[in-house]
Amino acid sequence: MLGVSTFQPPRPNPSLHSSIRRLKPHPPFLSVFSPNTTSSCKPLRIRAIDAAQLFDHESKLAQQFHQAQKLKIAIVGFGNFGQFLAQTLVRQGHTVLAHSRSDYSTVARQLGVTFFPNPHDLCEEHPEIILLSSSIISTQHVLLSLPLQRLKRSTLFVDVLSVKEFPKNLLLELLPSDFDILCSHPMFGPESASRGWTGLPFVFEKVRIGDEEHRIARCEKFLDVFSREGCRMVEMSCSDHDRFAAGSQFITHTVGRVLEMLMLESTPINTKGYESLLRLVENTAGDSFDLYYGLFMFNKNSLEMLERLDFAFEDLRKQLIGRLHGVVRKQLFESAAKVQALQDGFTVPEYSQNGSALVLSSQHNEGEEYMLLLFCSLINGGIFLLMLRSCDVEELNKYKSYGSDQSGDKSKLKIAIVGFGNFGQFLAKTIVRYGHQVLAYSRSDYSHVAQELGVSYFNDADDLCEQHPEVILLCTSILSTEKVLKSLPVQRLKRSTLFVDVLSVKEFPRNLFLQHLPSYFDVLCTHPMFGPESGKNGWKGLPFVYDKVRVGRDESRTSRCDQFLDIFASEGCQMVEMSCAEHDWHAAGSQFITHTTGRFLEKLELEATPIDTKGYETLLSLVENTAGDSFDLYYGLFLYNINAMEQLERFDLAIELLKKRLFDRLHSVYRKQVFKNEKRLHDLTERSMLAEISEDSNTVSSFSNTIDTK
Repeated sequence: MLGVSTFQPPRPNPSLHSSIRRLKPHPPFLSVFSPNTTSSCKPLRIRAIDAAQLFDHESKLAQQFHQAQKLKIAIVGFGNFGQFLAQTLVRQGHTVLAHSRSDYSTVARQLGVTFFPNPHDLCEEHPEIILLSSSIISTQHVLLSLPLQRLKRSTLFVDVLSVKEFPKNLLLELLPSDFDILCSHPMFGPESASRGWTGLPFVFEKVRIGDEEHRIARCEKFLDVFSREGCRMVEMSCSDHDRFAAGSQFITHTVGRVLEMLMLESTPINTKGYESLLRLVENTAGDSFDLYYGLFMFNKNSLEMLERLDFAFEDLRKQLIGRLHGVVRKQLFESAAKVQALQDGFTVPEYSQNGSALVLSSQHNEGEEYMLLLFCSLINGGIFLLMLRSCDVEELNKYKSYGSDQSGDKSKLKIAIVGFGNFGQFLAKTIVRYGHQVLAYSRSDYSHVAQELGVSYFNDADDLCEQHPEVILLCTSILSTEKVLKSLPVQRLKRSTLFVDVLSVKEFPRNLFLQHLPSYFDVLCTHPMFGPESGKNGWKGLPFVYDKVRVGRDESRTSRCDQFLDIFASEGCQMVEMSCAEHDWHAAGSQFITHTTGRFLEKLELEATPIDTKGYETLLSLVENTAGDSFDLYYGLFLYNINAMEQLERFDLAIELLKKRLFDRLHSVYRKQVFKNEKRLHDLTERSMLAEISEDSNTVSSFSNTIDTK
């Protein structure tokens, strides 16, 4: 830019104009093609040479301008992040020097960077910019080790630390006022920016920039390195940055660290939310603990955020345990009443779902066992619900085909959705699109919605069952499933009806179906691991888990089961056949952890900031997806999955261990400083005492001399 403003174009060449005037009377084509005009070829050659000279001059000017935009940048701290930045700086044509305590000369040479083991040699090269890329903890030591006297007094110092108030105060304190200061934070790293820097935030504050034009231009050239790469440039004060970063970046790293301690692994039934957590762990685990500790130690807002996160998780835990306590007390009192009734010899009727009564009397045949009670035991902090059932369980009847007298297209099913809320309507849209006949029943009146979807709605369960649907699809909440199942007049259904559930836990509905449904009904337990939010753009690639718990051997019944599963397979779902027990084991380590993370982050009331990182955006998206589900769904994941309590305890332990590691390190720093100050104070006291003794000795000596003299 300076080259352009000072440039004076050359004066026109008079000989060139005269040669051009001499050529004007002769048409150009005669000069080229006529054999008698050989003398006129010279002016043409001269003219061509002159044109080339003008072009060369413009290219030289462009080259000067191009060179004027280049900087000589010294990276101090040439570790992982310094090398990451150097790649882009070199690619843009800047001269890059480097210095580090460790020997990175080989890596530097490969990147096209000149490496200096000695900081004096580096500073004597007079770089325009000193780019501090050391860890937060070592920044002060590194800055004090630089021979500032060997630099030009107008040198620009830039830091790229994840906290901003600390380096700003440090640079203002340790650097003479001649030096310029720019505090910056590229809010990305080698992992999160592996596909480029476009759209990623780059935060900066021009703390102290000289008034001279070349110093202002130099600062702008450095910032242009990041804007040219597509970064979202955010000018912000260092204090504002730290306030926002504590609520976004520190929380992101904390959650990533906690999840890392849980040793999460990919499962065959990963949800989108769980996959985002796995990516978060991968991105944060790549950073050193020193970086995370620096975010905590050198940002005055971080401690408050850590305490809020701890309180949020504890509040969620109390909410779960408190609700579970109420359920357990209710069950215990009901069980106690049943036991008392048995002891008193009363008859307690329990109605099964085919309308017949199961009578418990005090007169039992020898060896006959009955289901007595539901009880719970607290073992190692985990609550396990145990059901004692009769050991003399009747064998399942041989499967018998009852066929179908349904007229019309045999490839289409008549499916009754019981529980026509949000998720039931979500599934109905796709089922109707495949041409199946859909009926619906729910406690709330959804007749208007059903009509819009092309679904026949029934306010009475008896009317629904008398339509003889081939499939009963239970889309109720986990907590109300047992009540809804018991309320269905199953005696009005055909005996070969297929019962299907779509609950987020699997062992509970499986046991419920086998316990309450007569053996001639088929049972298919499924879990579409997506919902209206995560499946709004299609179901392709999303996992659909199923277990054919009890399906008749007749072709019509196996074909009906496969037809139902084909709805999801045709939509591109990832079909996963898995036992209910295996599903619950995987789900506790993935789905329950995902919902737990989303739930306690929701209590923090996180909001988007001007400096959101990709990781923080992942957490905001997770909160949005999980907060859309009812608490009953989350509580059901906890109550009806025997593995969930263990995962909750592991989560709690991981948070405590992370806090302990942070505070232990903080405590050691504090002790070191206290002992250092005590030693310094002790040394001062000793020197003071020695001085007093020395003075006293001199006094005694002079007094003795006086006596001797006398």
